[in-house]
Amino acid sequence: MNVSLDALERKVDQIVAVCASLRGENQALRAHVAGLEAEKAALAQKVELARARLESLMARLPEE
Repeated sequence: MNVSLDALERKVDQIVAVCASLRGENQALRAHVAGLEAEKAALAQKVELARARLESLMARLPEE
């Protein structure tokens, strides 16, 4: 009986360690996603600015 309790305790300890590891990995991934979303927003703003500038230039071109 004592041997099976020791084995169960080891398995519970392993599960706790895996959960802690996954929690840390999840937190790191969430931070990475937040950074990528911020980068995406900045790039979308640059694209919008370039589109507006291009439209402005096209409007100034003489018609054929």
